[in-house]
Amino acid sequence: MNRTILFSLGLVSVLFLGACGGAKEEAKKEEAAPPAAAAPAVNEATAASITGKVMFTGDKPTMKAISMDATPACSRQHTSTPKSEEVVVNADGSLKNVFVYVKAGLPSQQWPTPTTPAKLDQKTCIYNPHVVGVMVNQDLEITNSDPTNHNIHPLPKANREWNESQPPQGEGKMKQFPREEVMIPVKCNVHPWMRSYIGVVSHPFFGVTGDDGTFTLKGLPPGEYTVEAWHEKYGTQEIKVKVGAKEEGKAEFSFKG
Repeated sequence: MNRTILFSLGLVSVLFLGACGGAKEEAKKEEAAPPAAAAPAVNEATAASITGKVMFTGDKPTMKAISMDATPACSRQHTSTPKSEEVVVNADGSLKNVFVYVKAGLPSQQWPTPTTPAKLDQKTCIYNPHVVGVMVNQDLEITNSDPTNHNIHPLPKANREWNESQPPQGEGKMKQFPREEVMIPVKCNVHPWMRSYIGVVSHPFFGVTGDDGTFTLKGLPPGEYTVEAWHEKYGTQEIKVKVGAKEEGKAEFSFKG
């Protein structure tokens, strides 16, 4: 009787230890497994696009003059009086520095983060570009091309705030933002006229209007989308656009001054 009990207990112990060992091996395999690959950003077989233009209506505003006299290293880089980029109306009546992006409608998936960094430079004591877009966790390379110190101070609400100095023509800084946020204002504590804005989204479907006021959102899956246009002074506008496979949808915006 006793020998039978002891044998049974030993058999149970062996099975228990084997099961634990197997569980540990499975756990190791799970830990060693590579993360799931992100879905391709563009499906060439069905990729659609949305293009458009942002216009300005009303009396064209006068761009405000910027006084840099307090910092000779800044003022002597300009042959004429520098102007604020708060509102820039192009020659054809379109509006520059508008951040346009897909706000809603995308399928739930992870979009690959670009390996090429976006860039924000401090040149002639002005942020260049005035508005920049990045994906979540994409590198943003911040450089100082000026012969004077600058200070980079983003003021986010969803991301971590930071405030760092950058010496003249020094090494660039690489920064990332882990959360979506439209938009993040950036200022320079040394030069109060310096201002920029960063749009952070979780996908690659965004753009900033330039000297012709146009934008293009490429590689979209077929679907119905809410496209938003943001301007620092005139706020936001939304348009719904439906696109099929290989189609080009249109989104035209107009901001009134």
